[in-house]
Amino acid sequence: MRAVLLTRTGAPEVLEQAELPKPKPGLGEVVIAVEAAALNYADLMQRQGIYTKAASLPTVPGIECAGTIIDIGREVDGWRIGDRVCTLVSGGGYAEYVTVRADQLMPVPEGLDFITAAALPEAACTVWSNLIDICRLDSGESLLIHGGAGGIGSFAIQVAAARGSTVFATAGSHAKLSLCEELGASRAISYREEDFVTVVQEATNGHGADVILDNMGASYLRRNLDALAVDGRLAMIGLQGGKDVELSLGELFAKRASLFTTSLRDRPTREKARIVQGVLRDIWPLIASGTVRPVIDRTFALGEAAHAHRHMESGRHTGKIVLTVRENSNS
Repeated sequence: MRAVLLTRTGAPEVLEQAELPKPKPGLGEVVIAVEAAALNYADLMQRQGIYTKAASLPTVPGIECAGTIIDIGREVDGWRIGDRVCTLVSGGGYAEYVTVRADQLMPVPEGLDFITAAALPEAACTVWSNLIDICRLDSGESLLIHGGAGGIGSFAIQVAAARGSTVFATAGSHAKLSLCEELGASRAISYREEDFVTVVQEATNGHGADVILDNMGASYLRRNLDALAVDGRLAMIGLQGGKDVELSLGELFAKRASLFTTSLRDRPTREKARIVQGVLRDIWPLIASGTVRPVIDRTFALGEAAHAHRHMESGRHTGKIVLTVRENSNS
Protein backbone atom coordinates (compact mmCIF):
# COMPACT_ATOMS: atom_id res chain seq x y z
CA MET A 1 0.00 0.00 0.00
CA ARG A 2 1.02 3.62 -0.46
CA ALA A 3 1.93 5.47 2.71
CA VAL A 4 3.80 8.50 4.01
CA LEU A 5 6.74 7.37 6.10
CA LEU A 6 8.65 9.30 8.75
CA THR A 7 12.15 7.84 9.01
CA ARG A 8 13.85 10.79 10.71
CA THR A 9 12.79 14.03 12.34
CA GLY A 10 13.17 17.46 10.77
CA ALA A 11 11.61 19.76 8.19
CA PRO A 12 8.56 18.73 6.10
CA GLU A 13 10.89 17.22 3.48
CA VAL A 14 11.63 14.27 5.79
CA LEU A 15 8.15 12.88 4.97
CA GLU A 16 8.77 10.18 2.36
CA GLN A 17 6.58 8.16 0.00
CA ALA A 18 6.79 4.45 0.69
CA GLU A 19 5.25 1.10 -0.23
CA LEU A 20 4.35 -0.90 2.87
CA PRO A 21 2.53 -4.21 3.49
CA LYS A 22 -1.24 -4.00 3.78
CA PRO A 23 -2.18 -4.46 7.46
CA LYS A 24 -4.34 -7.22 8.91
CA PRO A 25 -6.77 -6.77 11.82
CA GLY A 26 -5.89 -8.02 15.28
CA LEU A 27 -8.26 -8.94 18.08
CA GLY A 28 -10.96 -6.27 18.39
CA GLU A 29 -9.67 -4.39 15.32
CA VAL A 30 -10.85 -3.58 11.82
CA VAL A 31 -8.98 -2.53 8.68
CA ILE A 32 -10.10 0.68 6.98
CA ALA A 33 -9.51 1.60 3.36
CA VAL A 34 -8.60 5.22 4.04
CA GLU A 35 -10.20 7.87 1.85
CA ALA A 36 -8.93 10.96 3.68
CA ALA A 37 -6.78 11.84 6.70
CA ALA A 38 -6.65 15.18 8.51
CA LEU A 39 -3.55 16.98 9.76
CA ASN A 40 -3.04 17.92 13.40
CA TYR A 41 -0.38 19.90 15.25
CA ALA A 42 0.57 16.63 16.93
CA ASP A 43 1.70 15.41 13.49
CA LEU A 44 3.98 18.43 13.12
CA MET A 45 5.40 17.93 16.60
CA GLN A 46 6.02 14.25 15.89
CA ARG A 47 7.80 15.11 12.64
CA GLN A 48 9.93 17.70 14.46
CA GLY A 49 10.78 15.22 17.23
CA ILE A 50 9.25 17.28 20.04
CA TYR A 51 6.06 15.36 20.80
CA THR A 52 5.71 14.37 24.44
CA LYS A 53 5.90 10.66 23.68
CA ALA A 54 7.76 10.21 20.43
CA ALA A 55 7.00 7.06 18.45
CA SER A 56 9.90 4.89 17.39
CA LEU A 57 11.00 5.46 13.80
CA PRO A 58 10.21 4.65 11.08
CA THR A 59 6.50 5.32 11.52
CA VAL A 60 3.48 6.43 9.51
CA PRO A 61 1.98 9.67 10.92
CA GLY A 62 -1.70 10.52 11.11
CA ILE A 63 -4.08 10.32 14.07
CA GLU A 64 -7.50 10.70 12.41
CA CYS A 65 -8.99 9.49 9.16
CA ALA A 66 -12.14 8.37 7.38
CA GLY A 67 -12.86 5.50 5.02
CA THR A 68 -14.60 2.15 4.59
CA ILE A 69 -14.21 -1.01 6.64
CA ILE A 70 -12.76 -3.79 4.45
CA ASP A 71 -11.74 -6.42 7.03
CA ILE A 72 -12.87 -7.29 10.56
CA GLY A 73 -10.93 -9.11 13.27
CA ARG A 74 -12.24 -11.42 15.96
CA GLU A 75 -14.47 -10.13 18.78
CA VAL A 76 -15.75 -7.11 16.86
CA ASP A 77 -19.47 -6.48 17.21
CA GLY A 78 -21.72 -3.89 15.61
CA TRP A 79 -19.66 -3.20 12.49
CA ARG A 80 -19.78 -4.69 9.00
CA ILE A 81 -17.58 -4.69 5.93
CA GLY A 82 -18.58 -1.70 3.82
CA ASP A 83 -19.49 0.58 6.74
CA ARG A 84 -18.40 4.20 6.25
CA VAL A 85 -16.49 5.32 9.34
CA CYS A 86 -14.24 8.00 10.75
CA THR A 87 -11.92 7.36 13.65
CA LEU A 88 -9.06 8.24 15.92
CA VAL A 89 -5.98 6.15 15.27
CA SER A 90 -2.79 5.85 17.30
CA GLY A 91 -0.80 6.52 14.13
CA GLY A 92 -0.81 5.33 10.55
CA GLY A 93 -3.52 7.56 9.10
CA TYR A 94 -1.35 8.82 6.20
CA ALA A 95 -1.78 5.57 4.28
CA GLU A 96 -4.15 3.67 2.01
CA TYR A 97 -5.04 1.24 4.79
CA VAL A 98 -4.92 1.34 8.58
CA THR A 99 -5.91 -0.90 11.47
CA VAL A 100 -7.94 0.62 14.30
CA ARG A 101 -9.67 -0.59 17.43
CA ALA A 102 -13.38 -1.04 16.77
CA ASP A 103 -14.30 0.85 19.94
CA GLN A 104 -12.79 4.04 18.46
CA LEU A 105 -14.93 3.96 15.31
CA MET A 106 -17.66 6.49 14.59
CA PRO A 107 -20.15 6.23 11.73
CA VAL A 108 -19.87 8.90 9.07
CA PRO A 109 -23.00 11.05 9.55
CA GLU A 110 -25.52 10.90 6.73
CA GLY A 111 -24.76 13.33 3.93
CA LEU A 112 -21.10 13.92 4.84
CA ASP A 113 -18.29 13.12 2.43
CA PHE A 114 -15.06 11.47 3.55
CA ILE A 115 -13.05 14.69 3.48
CA THR A 116 -15.43 16.34 5.93
CA ALA A 117 -15.66 13.18 8.03
CA ALA A 118 -11.86 12.91 8.30
CA ALA A 119 -11.80 16.33 9.97
CA LEU A 120 -14.20 15.28 12.73
CA PRO A 121 -12.63 12.76 15.16
CA GLU A 122 -9.78 14.73 16.76
CA ALA A 123 -11.70 18.01 17.03
CA ALA A 124 -14.90 16.37 18.28
CA CYS A 125 -13.10 14.20 20.85
CA THR A 126 -10.89 17.08 22.04
CA VAL A 127 -13.85 19.43 22.42
CA TRP A 128 -16.03 16.86 24.17
CA SER A 129 -13.32 15.66 26.56
CA ASN A 130 -12.24 19.17 27.56
CA LEU A 131 -15.34 21.34 27.46
CA ILE A 132 -18.09 18.85 28.29
CA ASP A 133 -16.40 16.08 30.27
CA ILE A 134 -13.61 17.82 32.20
CA CYS A 135 -14.66 21.48 32.43
CA ARG A 136 -18.42 20.83 32.59
CA LEU A 137 -19.19 23.89 30.50
CA ASP A 138 -22.85 24.71 31.12
CA SER A 139 -25.49 26.64 29.25
CA GLY A 140 -25.26 30.32 30.17
CA GLU A 141 -21.58 30.15 31.07
CA SER A 142 -18.91 32.06 29.16
CA LEU A 143 -16.10 30.42 27.23
CA LEU A 144 -12.88 31.93 25.86
CA ILE A 145 -11.26 29.98 23.01
CA HIS A 146 -7.75 30.77 21.81
CA GLY A 147 -7.08 30.00 18.17
CA GLY A 148 -10.75 30.26 17.30
CA ALA A 149 -10.18 29.89 13.55
CA GLY A 150 -8.16 26.67 13.86
CA GLY A 151 -9.47 23.16 13.46
CA ILE A 152 -10.32 22.63 17.12
CA GLY A 153 -11.19 26.25 17.86
CA SER A 154 -13.67 26.58 14.99
CA PHE A 155 -15.34 23.33 16.06
CA ALA A 156 -15.43 24.35 19.73
CA ILE A 157 -17.14 27.67 18.91
CA GLN A 158 -19.99 25.87 17.17
CA VAL A 159 -20.48 23.22 19.85
CA ALA A 160 -20.39 25.68 22.75
CA ALA A 161 -22.75 28.14 21.04
CA ALA A 162 -25.16 25.32 20.20
CA ARG A 163 -25.18 24.28 23.86
CA GLY A 164 -26.05 27.79 25.03
CA SER A 165 -22.72 29.26 26.09
CA THR A 166 -21.47 32.78 25.40
CA VAL A 167 -18.33 32.39 23.33
CA PHE A 168 -15.29 34.65 22.99
CA ALA A 169 -12.56 33.68 20.54
CA THR A 170 -9.12 35.06 19.68
CA ALA A 171 -7.72 35.15 16.15
CA GLY A 172 -5.03 37.02 14.24
CA SER A 173 -6.59 38.39 11.05
CA HIS A 174 -9.79 40.17 10.07
CA ALA A 175 -10.85 37.19 7.95
CA LYS A 176 -10.34 34.79 10.85
CA LEU A 177 -12.13 37.14 13.26
CA SER A 178 -15.10 37.28 10.90
CA LEU A 179 -15.13 33.49 10.62
CA CYS A 180 -15.24 33.12 14.41
CA GLU A 181 -18.31 35.35 14.64
CA GLU A 182 -19.98 33.60 11.70
CA LEU A 183 -19.54 30.31 13.54
CA GLY A 184 -21.22 31.64 16.68
CA ALA A 185 -18.73 33.62 18.75
CA SER A 186 -20.40 36.57 20.47
CA ARG A 187 -17.15 38.52 20.26
CA ALA A 188 -14.01 37.77 18.28
CA ILE A 189 -10.85 39.31 19.72
CA SER A 190 -7.78 40.29 17.72
CA TYR A 191 -4.77 39.09 19.68
CA ARG A 192 -2.62 41.44 17.60
CA GLU A 193 -4.61 44.59 18.33
CA GLU A 194 -6.54 43.95 21.55
CA ASP A 195 -6.00 42.69 25.08
CA PHE A 196 -8.24 39.65 25.48
CA VAL A 197 -8.27 40.06 29.26
CA THR A 198 -9.74 43.55 29.02
CA VAL A 199 -12.28 42.55 26.37
CA VAL A 200 -13.54 39.53 28.29
CA GLN A 201 -13.72 41.31 31.63
CA GLU A 202 -15.60 44.26 30.14
CA ALA A 203 -17.98 42.06 28.14
CA THR A 204 -18.84 39.98 31.23
CA ASN A 205 -19.13 42.97 33.60
CA GLY A 206 -16.06 41.86 35.51
CA HIS A 207 -17.15 38.23 35.90
CA GLY A 208 -14.56 36.77 33.51
CA ALA A 209 -14.63 33.57 31.47
CA ASP A 210 -16.00 30.52 33.27
CA VAL A 211 -13.97 28.24 30.99
CA ILE A 212 -10.90 28.89 28.81
CA LEU A 213 -9.71 26.52 26.08
CA ASP A 214 -6.05 27.34 25.47
CA ASN A 215 -3.63 26.12 22.81
CA MET A 216 -0.76 28.48 23.71
CA GLY A 217 0.52 27.30 27.06
CA ALA A 218 3.21 29.27 28.89
CA SER A 219 2.94 32.59 27.05
CA TYR A 220 -0.78 32.96 27.87
CA LEU A 221 -1.00 31.37 31.34
CA ARG A 222 -0.84 34.51 33.49
CA ARG A 223 -3.23 36.46 31.27
CA ASN A 224 -5.58 33.49 31.14
CA LEU A 225 -5.77 33.54 34.93
CA ASP A 226 -6.52 37.28 34.78
CA ALA A 227 -9.35 36.60 32.32
CA LEU A 228 -10.72 33.64 34.28
CA ALA A 229 -13.77 33.89 36.52
CA VAL A 230 -13.71 32.85 40.15
CA ASP A 231 -14.18 29.05 40.20
CA GLY A 232 -13.17 29.08 36.52
CA ARG A 233 -11.67 26.15 34.65
CA LEU A 234 -8.70 26.40 32.30
CA ALA A 235 -8.10 23.54 29.85
CA MET A 236 -4.66 23.66 28.25
CA ILE A 237 -4.49 21.58 25.07
CA GLY A 238 -1.36 22.95 23.40
CA LEU A 239 2.04 24.50 23.94
CA GLN A 240 2.41 26.71 20.88
CA GLY A 241 3.54 29.54 23.18
CA GLY A 242 6.06 27.48 25.12
CA LYS A 243 6.02 25.11 28.08
CA ASP A 244 8.08 26.86 30.80
CA VAL A 245 6.57 29.53 33.05
CA GLU A 246 6.88 30.61 36.68
CA LEU A 247 3.60 30.91 38.54
CA SER A 248 2.63 31.65 42.12
CA LEU A 249 0.07 29.14 43.35
CA GLY A 250 -1.54 32.07 45.11
CA GLU A 251 -2.84 33.22 41.73
CA LEU A 252 -4.70 29.95 41.33
CA PHE A 253 -6.02 30.01 44.91
CA ALA A 254 -7.24 33.58 44.49
CA LYS A 255 -9.55 32.44 41.70
CA ARG A 256 -10.24 28.97 43.14
CA ALA A 257 -9.20 28.03 39.61
CA SER A 258 -8.87 24.57 38.13
CA LEU A 259 -6.07 24.01 35.63
CA PHE A 260 -6.23 20.96 33.38
CA THR A 261 -3.50 19.88 30.98
CA THR A 262 -4.76 17.33 28.50
CA SER A 263 -3.63 15.35 25.48
CA LEU A 264 -5.87 13.07 23.46
CA ARG A 265 -3.32 10.96 21.64
CA ASP A 266 -1.58 9.68 24.78
CA ARG A 267 -4.73 8.52 26.56
CA PRO A 268 -5.28 4.80 27.22
CA THR A 269 -7.43 2.99 24.66
CA ARG A 270 -10.21 2.44 27.20
CA GLU A 271 -10.36 6.18 27.88
CA LYS A 272 -10.46 6.95 24.16
CA ALA A 273 -13.37 4.54 23.77
CA ARG A 274 -15.24 6.33 26.57
CA ILE A 275 -14.61 9.69 24.89
CA VAL A 276 -15.90 8.35 21.58
CA GLN A 277 -19.13 7.25 23.25
CA GLY A 278 -19.53 10.73 24.75
CA VAL A 279 -19.01 12.31 21.33
CA LEU A 280 -21.60 10.04 19.74
CA ARG A 281 -24.09 10.92 22.46
CA ASP A 282 -23.54 14.68 22.79
CA ILE A 283 -21.97 15.96 19.55
CA TRP A 284 -22.98 13.59 16.74
CA PRO A 285 -26.64 14.76 16.86
CA LEU A 286 -25.42 18.34 16.30
CA ILE A 287 -23.49 17.19 13.25
CA ALA A 288 -26.39 15.10 11.94
CA SER A 289 -28.71 18.10 12.19
CA GLY A 290 -26.23 20.38 10.39
CA THR A 291 -25.79 22.61 13.44
CA VAL A 292 -22.06 21.85 13.63
CA ARG A 293 -19.66 21.26 10.75
CA PRO A 294 -15.88 21.10 10.63
CA VAL A 295 -14.28 23.95 8.71
CA ILE A 296 -12.09 22.67 5.87
CA ASP A 297 -9.28 24.95 4.77
CA ARG A 298 -7.95 22.97 1.81
CA THR A 299 -6.96 19.50 0.70
CA PHE A 300 -3.71 17.97 -0.52
CA ALA A 301 -3.09 14.61 -2.16
CA LEU A 302 -1.38 11.98 -0.01
CA GLY A 303 1.84 12.47 -1.97
CA GLU A 304 1.79 16.16 -1.06
CA ALA A 305 2.02 15.59 2.70
CA ALA A 306 5.16 17.73 2.98
CA HIS A 307 3.37 20.64 1.28
CA ALA A 308 0.41 20.17 3.63
CA HIS A 309 2.71 20.33 6.68
CA ARG A 310 4.37 23.42 5.31
CA HIS A 311 0.97 25.07 4.81
CA MET A 312 -0.04 24.28 8.40
CA GLU A 313 3.23 25.67 9.74
CA SER A 314 2.63 28.93 7.84
CA GLY A 315 -0.39 29.68 10.04
CA ARG A 316 -2.40 30.90 7.05
CA HIS A 317 -5.02 28.18 7.28
CA THR A 318 -8.46 28.34 8.83
CA GLY A 319 -9.98 25.10 10.06
CA LYS A 320 -8.64 21.70 9.06
CA ILE A 321 -6.17 20.61 6.39
CA VAL A 322 -6.96 17.22 4.86
CA LEU A 323 -4.97 14.70 2.82
CA THR A 324 -6.99 12.88 0.16
CA VAL A 325 -5.90 9.29 -0.37
CA ARG A 326 -8.25 8.18 -3.14
CA GLU A 327 -9.97 9.97 -6.01
CA ASN A 328 -13.49 9.51 -4.60
CA SER A 329 -12.76 11.02 -1.18
CA ASN A 330 -15.40 13.72 -1.70
CA SER A 331 -18.20 11.17 -2.07
